[in-house]
Amino acid sequence: MTRITGCRREDLREVEAILQLAREAAAWSADSIEELFEEHPGYLLLAWQSEEIAGFISGRRILGEGEILNLAVKPQWRRQGLGTALVKALLESLAREGVLQVFLEVRESNRRAVCFYQNLGFRQTGKRERYYRDPDEAALLLAAQTRLATSTERTNP
Repeated sequence: MTRITGCRREDLREVEAILQLAREAAAWSADSIEELFEEHPGYLLLAWQSEEIAGFISGRRILGEGEILNLAVKPQWRRQGLGTALVKALLESLAREGVLQVFLEVRESNRRAVCFYQNLGFRQTGKRERYYRDPDEAALLLAAQTRLATSTERTNP
């Protein structure tokens, strides 16, 4: 069974190892991962399968909006619901902090990721030309409302 927890400092090396296995995820240095952990520790979540860290998601909250920065799952654990569980856990965490909308960027060519996020309620809101390098490629900007935004809309017509 999948278990979602917050990341601890001693887990950061495993996060780095997962990124090395996930070429489609944003490539971050060990220093970048450490910096993210220091600045946004509550928004770096891990997915566990038994006693193994199988994936992670990172995000941040800025001025009432949320952003998913990175998501990666080890190849052997993909297509088993871990990515979905991680996104939902981060969205719930951000909603508890009062965030109404969450954004992310994804490579335009990464159709699998675009479909994955669309199935979770994200919709394209924009496009950033030549956002990615190696190779140069546009990023699609996707956004979703949190449950808090949905429940607020229901109670405030």
